[in-house]
Amino acid sequence: MSTIYNIIVFIHIFSAILGMGPGFVLTTVVKSGNTMTELKHSYKIRHKLHIFVMIGGILLLITGLAMGYINPSLFRMGWYVTSLFLFLAALAIGPLVLSPRSKPVKALLESHNGEVIPEEYWRLSKVLFRYENLENVIFLIIIALMITKPF
Repeated sequence: MSTIYNIIVFIHIFSAILGMGPGFVLTTVVKSGNTMTELKHSYKIRHKLHIFVMIGGILLLITGLAMGYINPSLFRMGWYVTSLFLFLAALAIGPLVLSPRSKPVKALLESHNGEVIPEEYWRLSKVLFRYENLENVIFLIIIALMITKPF
């Protein structure tokens, strides 16, 4: 059982790198666009990176729960339960908060002609990025809890 648990821990850590690493740069990638062409290209790159984030996130949840299944005492550890709760909250932010705020940005990118980035984009993206940054803070807290296991 120990070997299986160690393999799951390995996959869990690998998934964190695969999923969270690119997740921390999603906002930065699209902030580099200075023209609509660059911005549209940045969002295409962002979309490709987001696939890694989704795969890593799914694997994190599955392996995290598998570790709890194999070692049920984890469900009595405050850091584990808090991390799980925060992770589920962060997952919920995607469809409930980020998706509704990204749709107008995507629509603007698809419909806008010309190279000048409209002011509307900056207004919409500022709100979207605020929530993405909040999600990144949640993930940093989860990482700190996983490393330090303070309670």
